[in-house]
Amino acid sequence: MATQQGMPSSALRVLEEALGMGSTAAGDTAEAVAAEGAYYLEQVTITEASEDDYEYEEIPDDNYSIPEGEEDLAKAVQMVQEQATDIQILEQKTVLSSKHAVPEAVEDFLCNFLIQMGMTRTLDCFQSECKAREDLLKTQKERDFHRMHHKRTVQEKDKLINDLKGLKLHYASYEPTLRVLYEKHHALLKQKMLTSLERDRAVEQISGLQETLKHMEIGHSFHAPEIRVVPNCEKENAPEGPTQKGLREAREQSKCKTKMKVNRKDSEFPTDMQPNPNLCLCKENICPAKFDYKLNNIFRLHELPVSCIITHPRKDILISCGEDRVWKVVGLPKGNVILTGLGHTDWLSDCCFHPSGNKLATSSGDTTVKLWDLSKGSCILTFEGHTHAVWSCTWHSCGDFVASSSLDTTSKIWDVNSERCRCTLYGHTDSVNSIEFFPCSNILLTGSADKSLSAWDARTGKCEQSLYGHMHSINDATFTPRSHMIASCDACGVTKLWDFRKLLPIVSIDVGPSPGNEVNFDSSGQVLAQASGNGVIHLLDLKSGQIHKLMGHESEAHTVVFSHDGETLFSGDSDGTIRTWS
Repeated sequence: MATQQGMPSSALRVLEEALGMGSTAAGDTAEAVAAEGAYYLEQVTITEASEDDYEYEEIPDDNYSIPEGEEDLAKAVQMVQEQATDIQILEQKTVLSSKHAVPEAVEDFLCNFLIQMGMTRTLDCFQSECKAREDLLKTQKERDFHRMHHKRTVQEKDKLINDLKGLKLHYASYEPTLRVLYEKHHALLKQKMLTSLERDRAVEQISGLQETLKHMEIGHSFHAPEIRVVPNCEKENAPEGPTQKGLREAREQSKCKTKMKVNRKDSEFPTDMQPNPNLCLCKENICPAKFDYKLNNIFRLHELPVSCIITHPRKDILISCGEDRVWKVVGLPKGNVILTGLGHTDWLSDCCFHPSGNKLATSSGDTTVKLWDLSKGSCILTFEGHTHAVWSCTWHSCGDFVASSSLDTTSKIWDVNSERCRCTLYGHTDSVNSIEFFPCSNILLTGSADKSLSAWDARTGKCEQSLYGHMHSINDATFTPRSHMIASCDACGVTKLWDFRKLLPIVSIDVGPSPGNEVNFDSSGQVLAQASGNGVIHLLDLKSGQIHKLMGHESEAHTVVFSHDGETLFSGDSDGTIRTWS
């Protein structure tokens, strides 16, 4: 403090003017400098080097192509030049111009002087300028580092562009390859189908030859005793033992059966089909659609889940099939059991009435299809040929053919008169879960676990059209009474309607995620019912598109069917009961 008080005022004015703090005249400053020989401060302005004018290259987002005609040699030369530039940048040292450099001793002297003089603001400005110079050097080094990183990023971008171009070319080669493989796949499927048909024909020929050989052997063994020379009196008077009598009766029965089989001929598919009688019924039925069904009664008929319910075409009875291996004829509306059918060795999957209503066809997990006479309640015919469980069966409208679908990915058409398989349908790649004849026609509709529907010509056994759209296994498919629309449901609860005339989808309704087990139309074709895996019966109004729900099942609903007048609804439960809604 003493030093500061003893210092001449002229020196203070010189320092203030040099630092920009004083306001004295230039003449006074010159006199003070000449008289006292005071210290000077030089104001230094640090300017950034011209290297900041570097222009950065922008990386466009949508540039995924490489200019044509670019040579590999030019790329290599460019890469070497860029690497050399990177090395120069790393070795480069950025320094300020020598004219702006201030020795450290001068800096220390100035700092001490300013502290002694109490000029704190000037000291802060001086120190901040020194620090700014250090920050400038640091920033320039960081700039050089980012320049190098930018160039490396550009190189990686070019490499990625090359890779993308190669991937595009590789991807473009996939489509023709897939097309060729698809054509080969179809050709192989067609060849497989033709081979299967030839195999079936060969098997039939072998069976015929074996039967002929058997008949010849039976004929020889039967006529052998007559060739033997025996006196007439001894032959007539010779006693016939029980063994000889049994052999004679067996030969006669075998001969009768052989003659019956030989006389049975294959049925002919009708060429001139009659018009669908359901069309007239639909026109006459002008009653509004019913949706306000309420649970009316519960019939406990089976010990295991109910798999199928069908109603008689003319009588007030229904038939239910269960997984307990039996089917039952139930009288309506009381629900009394009229007849019980036993004969299958495994669970029943489906049943179907003969067009006349006096016969029944049933399919089972024992790989067979059985025909039953309802007047006697006995099995009259068994079809064997599937290698796995049979899921569904259906009658032709003429009553001479039965079709069945199986887990073995095939469907078969059985001739009732000749008692043999007339045709095997190959084409599905997974289990065929449903099958149904188009009313009054020779067209079959199948729904498969391979997510497709197929329409077949029953006369030739060829697939005429396939419908795709489901994303999960198709559990059931059926026609409307008017036959122009198809409904199908899959394992994820999605129900689809198809226009059978145009073979196009109409609408898709998702009531999942519980599976849709069965779908059926009412007699008017205005209402579609779906039995769901969560126990809900969904009713779809085809005119308005509204969905109504029937709640009443305690567990999974497996099947649903309307009565002929549409006033009653029947549904089968997994607990072995049948519920009536009216």
